[in-house]
Amino acid sequence: MSKQTIAVLGPGSWGTALAQVLNDNGHEVRVWGNITEQIDELNQDHTNTRYFKDIILDKKIIGYHDLGQALDGADAVLFVVPTKVTRLVAKQVAKALKHKVTVMHASKGLEPDTHERLSTILEEEIPADLRSEVVVVSGPSHAEETIVRDITLITAASKDLATAKYVQELFSNHYFRLYTNTDVIGVETAGALKNIIAVGAGALHGLGYGDNAKAAIITRGLAEITRLGVAMGASPLTYSGLSGVGDLIVTGTSIHSRNWRAGDALGRGEKLEDIETNMGMVIEGISTTKVAYELAQELGVYMPITSAIYRTIYEGADIKESILDMMSNEFRSENEWTE
Repeated sequence: MSKQTIAVLGPGSWGTALAQVLNDNGHEVRVWGNITEQIDELNQDHTNTRYFKDIILDKKIIGYHDLGQALDGADAVLFVVPTKVTRLVAKQVAKALKHKVTVMHASKGLEPDTHERLSTILEEEIPADLRSEVVVVSGPSHAEETIVRDITLITAASKDLATAKYVQELFSNHYFRLYTNTDVIGVETAGALKNIIAVGAGALHGLGYGDNAKAAIITRGLAEITRLGVAMGASPLTYSGLSGVGDLIVTGTSIHSRNWRAGDALGRGEKLEDIETNMGMVIEGISTTKVAYELAQELGVYMPITSAIYRTIYEGADIKESILDMMSNEFRSENEWTE
């Protein structure tokens, strides 16, 4: 592939790691953010110490304060901003764009209140004549490992396969590999909903449970994620792939996962407001729990793990009692995942 110009919107941990991947592939990478000190640090010291203490980035990765400048002449735009501000940033992009670009996003969540997926938000806010079909970049990936060029395999999903293949070629190299998929609903819901299960898996650890419980919550969590995703129009096969079970494993078993760490702290009795303050990063699983719970009620989907975590976070229920209540009441056939 010839050199492309990519605007990466959001200098968080994942945005920074993906910027490095793109730079490694010889592309011109522009990182836009709204925290002045962070962008200045990127340009002056070539670091992002808020997320990576010991990583020096290539000098060719340039930070931008001005969104219009970052987008000027860009071939593609990668959204890596928190779910709650995706719509706001998309509106700003729509105003600043002067030409058509490939639009990608690598965030994982569902919008509060509207319950919409992120690709839907981007489609609504960026006019069709200024963008491609949206490509979702998602899968089992910790920024802490990608930034040191550890082997990572994820998915590029779009309703247009040719656009997904473009993004696949844009990112893929000897340590970072993308597989294409056309099931956007499945890939996005898998990426968003696994954060809820990761909170639950962390809570079990914080409560002192072992590997048996971990395996139980991951496998039963996958079943309820699949139920809701299929009810929303996804293919069940997607949940057995990288963006489904793969992402659930990496997020539900690792201390790198902020959602797992949040659950672990809840299990140890810490208050949610203290956890969010100490984390210093967005915990997508917290807001996604509410969205998923409301969607499950609306669509009549059985989601006992999500319900237990919802009761803990939003109704003040004791986490241990919620988990034990869920375990004592779930008498079902293992293969009844569609009910």
